[in-house]
Amino acid sequence: MKALVLEEYNKLVYKDMPVPEIKSNEVLVRVKACGICGSDVHGMDGSSGRRIPPIIMGHEASGVIEKTGADASNWNPGDRVTFDSTIYPLNDWFTEKGMYNLSENRKVLGVSPGEYRQHGAFAEYVAVPEHILYRLPEEVDFVQAAMVEPVAVACHAMELTKLSARDTVAVVGVGMIGLFLVQVLSNSEVGQIIAVDIDDQKLDLARQFGAHRTLNPNKQDVQKEVLKVTENRGADVVFEAVGNTESLNLSIESVRKGGTVTLIGNLSAEVQFPLQSVVTRQIRVQGSCAIAGEYPMVLKMMQKGLINTEPMLSATAPLSEGASWFKRLYDKEPGLYKVVLIP
Repeated sequence: MKALVLEEYNKLVYKDMPVPEIKSNEVLVRVKACGICGSDVHGMDGSSGRRIPPIIMGHEASGVIEKTGADASNWNPGDRVTFDSTIYPLNDWFTEKGMYNLSENRKVLGVSPGEYRQHGAFAEYVAVPEHILYRLPEEVDFVQAAMVEPVAVACHAMELTKLSARDTVAVVGVGMIGLFLVQVLSNSEVGQIIAVDIDDQKLDLARQFGAHRTLNPNKQDVQKEVLKVTENRGADVVFEAVGNTESLNLSIESVRKGGTVTLIGNLSAEVQFPLQSVVTRQIRVQGSCAIAGEYPMVLKMMQKGLINTEPMLSATAPLSEGASWFKRLYDKEPGLYKVVLIP
């Protein structure tokens, strides 16, 4: 099969690779679409430490089952599917508590952090266990299905966070996850949604997706503007979707006393943390990791037309051209959002 292989850092090669062997509980999926995630772009240069070459990256994908293992009895060749990015054991304590995203010995597709190497979906075929598969509704095409994963990440953060009707909610960082979070929030009963980013084009999209107000920290005093529209209290909830010191501090400054800050972004391994502000204002700060069962919810929302992926899609391109698209994303080409590669 053909695959896009990270042979060494900053060197992606389109080449022949063996078709994966499947275990008895696995299926072989012929990949129809695979999105380039920001974590793949950061992994390409080694900065994340989670994609040690050689590795086939890619975890936002969809396709058609080509072959099933002897024990994969719920699936048949020809089934249209997408799949979770996390391969998790079923008998793990965390899995049994409904937190498979935290399970011991979990693996992520397209990732090689040192303790394991799990080839992903930038290839013609990928092998996945049957328990992470989800059927595609007829209304959801393969390219849309390649974006289920980032929407599910946004939904997981929202599921973890206590939200009340008419709450003021701020989303700091409206990249892919933040923009989908704005869409999901706009389908809820929250009050006003405030989107914060330094990119005005992203803020324009946030307004299109349901944000009531948009703020650019380079042009406005975000804390002052949030206080102005919340009777001088601050936002009830803030979702931080960047993952650096500046955005974390901005999030904590913008939330009210007793409010909640949910951290989704993890761009930086460590940040400076305003401990006294959090303690003296009794702020709840929590992390949100990946996905824990939100795929069916997202597929149902897509089926009903409640999630619009079209404005996010910058290009669909052949997998053979993947290296050049990675470079354009790595160089932060203006106006370039989601790129989906087609094997």
